[in-house]
Amino acid sequence: MEQDAYREAGVDIDLEAAAVKSLISELTYRRTDQFGMASEIGHFAGFISFGKYVLAMAVDGVGTKMLVADALQDWSTVGIDCIAMNVNDLYVMNLEPVAFVDYIATSELSQEQMRQIGKGLNEGARQANLSILGGETATLKGLVTGLDLAGACLGIQEKEKVISGSAITPGDCMVGIPSSGIHSNGLTLARRMVEQHGSYSDRLPSGATLGDELLRPTRIYADALQVCAETAVHGMCHITGGGLLNLNRLGEFGYVFDAPLPPQEIFEWIAKAGQISEPEMYRTFNMGMGYVFILPKEGVKTVQKYFPDAQIVGHITGTPGIRLNGKKLF
Repeated sequence: MEQDAYREAGVDIDLEAAAVKSLISELTYRRTDQFGMASEIGHFAGFISFGKYVLAMAVDGVGTKMLVADALQDWSTVGIDCIAMNVNDLYVMNLEPVAFVDYIATSELSQEQMRQIGKGLNEGARQANLSILGGETATLKGLVTGLDLAGACLGIQEKEKVISGSAITPGDCMVGIPSSGIHSNGLTLARRMVEQHGSYSDRLPSGATLGDELLRPTRIYADALQVCAETAVHGMCHITGGGLLNLNRLGEFGYVFDAPLPPQEIFEWIAKAGQISEPEMYRTFNMGMGYVFILPKEGVKTVQKYFPDAQIVGHITGTPGIRLNGKKLF
């Protein structure tokens, strides 16, 4: 079984974490006047004080999923991914996305590519109920090969309604919400598996092609805001790059998954094709669960009211670590 498949494919999660830590260590300056920073770097989003509110910002991109779009000549949904990866990082702190700007870097402009990207951005904005205020397009021949899409999102919330994870308590339930598939993380490894063991036109048992599954847009979890408005939520997590390791952003608790959501067939195909170990899969991909609520048991029905496909996947303990079906993963 391959233990370091993602690193061998070109992405070293441990090195990335160390590199980011080096970057953050130099970010010591803080604004000294009003509207100062009101959060620590390292959570899913950062924010500043704004009277009774906080204004929050998140930034993310589509990553090498853009190469799948290039291969299939279909850029119509990557805009959804770009917005989803940003707004989902705001929802986990009960922050409401309100505005977005995009950044497109390309080696050569194409009107058709831009039209399709715009179509996806517009649909993502509709799903998240936010305005796209503008953006930047840069032609960077010699620096950029192909096309890259990223963006930044502005969110807002009353200070006392922000959820940071500080209220998490041993005994809380973890409620998982299914992903729509691979979302926009782990595509470097997924593409490598397709290139080595198949093709984008190969079909899975459901009839969908590998290309269809790798390009399926990221789910937007907008109804998380409604859940937080109706019941006490102690913490939330977006299962993005790093898989279940994202939970550590919420604190050093024991995250025990004794009834995990079933991974979709694309993950089963990747694991089998590359003989990739279970821990490696769960630290690279969302493995079928894109979002997690952590809350008292009495709040589970409220989650299921807005997310009928939600289910209890585990619970919180006081012993740090992430455990899956009785085995410690990390």
